[in-house]
Amino acid sequence: MTHASTPTPPASSLETAVGRPGAGALLVEQMGEAGGKREKRRDVRPLGRLLPYLMQHRMDALIAVFWLLMATGASLGLTATARGAIDHGFQNGGADINRWFLFLGANALLLGAASAIRYFYVTKTGERMIADMRTGLFGRILTLDPSFYASMRTGEVLSRLTTDIALVETLLTTSVSFALRNFLTLLGGLAMLFVVSPKLTGLVLLIAPVLLGPIFLFGREVRKLTVKSQDRFANAVGFAGESVDAIETVQAFGRVRSAVARFGEAVEAAFAVSLTRMKARALMTALVIVVMFGGVTLVLWLGAQDVVRGTMSPGTLLQFVLLSVFVAAAVGAIGESWGDVQKASGAMARIDELMRAEAGIAAPAKPVALPSPPRGEVSMSAVNFAYPGRPDLPALKGFSLTVRPGETVALVGPSGAGKSTVFRLLLRFYDPQSGLVSVDGVDVRDADPVEVRNRFAWVSQEAPLFSGSALENIRFGREDATEDEARAVAEEAQALQFIDALPEGFATPLGERGKSLSGGQRQRLAIARALVRDAPILLLDEATSALDAENERLVQVALDQAMQSRTTLVIAHRLATVLRADRIVVMEDGRAVEEGTHAQLVAQGGLYARLARLQFRSE
Repeated sequence: MTHASTPTPPASSLETAVGRPGAGALLVEQMGEAGGKREKRRDVRPLGRLLPYLMQHRMDALIAVFWLLMATGASLGLTATARGAIDHGFQNGGADINRWFLFLGANALLLGAASAIRYFYVTKTGERMIADMRTGLFGRILTLDPSFYASMRTGEVLSRLTTDIALVETLLTTSVSFALRNFLTLLGGLAMLFVVSPKLTGLVLLIAPVLLGPIFLFGREVRKLTVKSQDRFANAVGFAGESVDAIETVQAFGRVRSAVARFGEAVEAAFAVSLTRMKARALMTALVIVVMFGGVTLVLWLGAQDVVRGTMSPGTLLQFVLLSVFVAAAVGAIGESWGDVQKASGAMARIDELMRAEAGIAAPAKPVALPSPPRGEVSMSAVNFAYPGRPDLPALKGFSLTVRPGETVALVGPSGAGKSTVFRLLLRFYDPQSGLVSVDGVDVRDADPVEVRNRFAWVSQEAPLFSGSALENIRFGREDATEDEARAVAEEAQALQFIDALPEGFATPLGERGKSLSGGQRQRLAIARALVRDAPILLLDEATSALDAENERLVQVALDQAMQSRTTLVIAHRLATVLRADRIVVMEDGRAVEEGTHAQLVAQGGLYARLARLQFRSE
């Protein structure tokens, strides 16, 4: 079996990548290059990606098309009934005038009903397609690797999920109905014009190319400027998201003014592009209106000459004028709608980039099932791994490690030794360039990543929480956990006391990322979330780093109990937290340089002994 792997950087590298000077400019440049490639394609080709969503709701779409045809027919039918009322309603002393105006009234009622039903089904179909697209796009976003988010900022992704989809939504729920109605009006009106007066219709057709020329010319330019504007605005949104997310850091370093200034520059750059786009569209609109109404005036004058000569009846002239107005208005409206089509096409191209993005870490065609019941064994053999973009700085160099079921192994060493990388490879966020990573004897590349990750309960150093309640955050570890189970694990993690003290207890909203809690409280809640998962393998990455001495002692007791029935890997800089590990693996520069118990390693007098001597002396 071939293992196609795309190595990806650590989660923290996202902040590193977007935080470095010039990263935003680089991203805009890259997106600009991508936009330049897209411009070589046909204008509306990206909108073809909407077809699968349309086919899922084709019945509603067909109903919408039917009533669209009915509404267009009723609209054009008004010209025929108006002609009949003028030419025949006044005959015989106006004896038939009431009947003809009843026809006009019935036609208007049909037009109103057909337009209402058309609007409902067009809007319903469009909104349903957008809802499906949002769900599908968000689902795709959550499957992408950390490597993808190292090259695209979160704000950029959210811009496509919100702003760009909103542009497509406008097209599907409003503009497409408007454009189709006017397109059908244009076709139907032209056909009726040929029947009413072929001579005058020929003159109308001579005007049409003059109308369509600027529409397509300026429409192409509007699309280019729209894509460029969207990219610039996405850059501004991305920077704003970073600044708000790190608001305390921004304020603590006194960078509020500079952050506002930088955001303002990005907004002004986006506005400058938008201003150019607005000027182009305004000029296009002016040209269309001038030519359209000038043409209608000319046709009306020629028709009036025919009426004077008796070669055309007044009703026929009225019908022709009405049809001409309908057709001219339809052409102008199509030009206006074309701008929305251009914007939606640019937005869809950006959305399509996300929809087509493939996860480098994915389940094979025929995944190997992990053994059941789980044993809780992990192994790494001769693993070499470097994060993408840093091939010359390998994080692991020939690293090997085997952890037996129920064993507790501690990973210690200086920062940058590769300890957290071990966890990321076990969780299969990335695949190594060479070597083997296995869980319960199965190569993780042969298994479904979801099944592999279900074997682990992970407590990261950052302990990210969500904006729901304390109960919802604990249930994030296991959705079907009862409140009694949540209370039990909260008590184990020494979190029950502060949760019960919250205004609504377990139901209290914690705010975005749980920022209403202290660092130690968030850490304990994260530990409770891991414990409720009841996974066979426990990964603790500096799990007690945010706790004071008293809470660390209490949580360590809870962790000691949890580790008794699980395979556990512990990363800790504070060596006092790993003294009771079955084995301690000392890492340096991506390699395992020492291994043994605390006493054995101190006796060896190597790196561990030096770290222990420095730390215990300071304590």
